[in-house]
Amino acid sequence: MDKVSTIHGRAIPLGLKNIDTDVIIPAHWLKTVSREGLGKGAFETIRQAPGNPFDVEDFAGAPILIAGDNFGCGSSREHAAWAMLDMGLTAVIAPSFSDIFSGNAFKNGILAVELPQEQIDRLLDVAKDHPITIDLENQVVTTPFPDRFAFDIDPFRKHCLLNGLDEIGLTLERNAAIDTHEQQRAAGLPWLDAPTKHRREHA
Repeated sequence: MDKVSTIHGRAIPLGLKNIDTDVIIPAHWLKTVSREGLGKGAFETIRQAPGNPFDVEDFAGAPILIAGDNFGCGSSREHAAWAMLDMGLTAVIAPSFSDIFSGNAFKNGILAVELPQEQIDRLLDVAKDHPITIDLENQVVTTPFPDRFAFDIDPFRKHCLLNGLDEIGLTLERNAAIDTHEQQRAAGLPWLDAPTKHRREHA
């Protein structure tokens, strides 16, 4: 998982409430277990509407999405996070998120930032013409103007995102302790590592 520290760039001003996971990635895209190519189907129904923000050239490759309340509700499909990553999104700012989506986003390295609606409204306005910066280390969202919006994040999730740690990475952080345990086990219970026949004889 890539490290997440400072995310800077244009932000897609979507702003819609109750965007569920079927809107993020429609069900007919779930036939694949690969993460590659899902970005083509991300927000498919919204992108079919004329004048939608995803079609604005200035937002091409934008790393940030600004959404409305209850983002990611609906079914618990991890494909939603995969699709967003595949289209280049690494952060979502919204007033609230579905718990399941928030967990899937975190596990895939997407930063979910919760801010009050009035701050979301300000960012939606700024995002039309200017970039936005999310500083995870200092837990603040800023704009080229005097805007400075602090946000909360679980310390464990912050640590994992800053260091690019998924479940495997967290396990490897304990590699020295794991090695010590295996050495002690091998010395005290050598028959556990013996061939199957030898283990049956000591059972």
